[in-house]
Amino acid sequence: MDVHPELEPVLAALPARSMFGNIPRAREGMRKSMSTRAPYSVPRLTIEDAVATDADGPAVPLRLYRPTGAPGPLPVVLFFHGGGFVLGDLDSGDRNCAHICVETGALVIAVDYRLAPEHPCPAAVTDAWTALRWTAAHAAELGVDPQRLAVSGHSAGACLSAGLALRARDEGGPAIAFQHLLLPALDDRADGGFRAGIDDPRVLNAASVTQLWELYLGAGPVDVPPYAVPARAKDLSGLPPAYVQVAGADPLRDDGLAYARRLVDHQVAVELHFVPGAFHLFEDWAPTTELARSTVAHWTRALRDALAAR
Repeated sequence: MDVHPELEPVLAALPARSMFGNIPRAREGMRKSMSTRAPYSVPRLTIEDAVATDADGPAVPLRLYRPTGAPGPLPVVLFFHGGGFVLGDLDSGDRNCAHICVETGALVIAVDYRLAPEHPCPAAVTDAWTALRWTAAHAAELGVDPQRLAVSGHSAGACLSAGLALRARDEGGPAIAFQHLLLPALDDRADGGFRAGIDDPRVLNAASVTQLWELYLGAGPVDVPPYAVPARAKDLSGLPPAYVQVAGADPLRDDGLAYARRLVDHQVAVELHFVPGAFHLFEDWAPTTELARSTVAHWTRALRDALAAR
């Protein structure tokens, strides 16, 4: 696995681990990791919790990040944390959400979707849809512009974002203006080629990707819905513009590359950003490196530009 020089010492310090081998331990490890991070202390935002409800599913916990004193109506970003559909919660996405709020001037709504394996597909898909419909229905109350609504997420969260864009297109809304897909997991079927070569046990590898899809999809039907696995969608036409970030040492690299190419083939505007030598979620493991800083600046700019008032 070829790794960017800035990331070599970071990778050397990481322990070998089975990401989904012991799920309770992995979840506890993530919570401890979050607790050791310095708080994202920015006076220019306020944070409050809310709950989205919808007739189609259970209540979904949310966390709202609002830029203090910003005149409305604001753009709005629905954010879905990563974690392979198995790990993560509102706290694990906190720094990303605060950063997006401050840097784009948008109301950011973090979605605490249900996790596998306790709640396999379509639980997370249903929760994402509930959050989208709730946001659109409460746009006036929230002080947001429903015409400037973006969906964003890392990894599994990017999968949910892409699935929402497909479902909103198929069901006539709520309208999504932009899909912001960072290191997306999009295809459960790929198990060879480039992905198979990423086998380092210190980072997300091919075996972990296979396992996350098995945990997420469970013992469901053979015909997996494209809202759960967007790469299975046959038609990508009519989708909102997209930003797709992929990393050169990430087993999910080809998921993003193939999806971006298919968006182009279906005449959807797409910006692809390739980060050579980077492993999955390198921005979290090595946030102070120039590679991470420039990458975050790049995807932040794309989201800010997409949400700018027209």
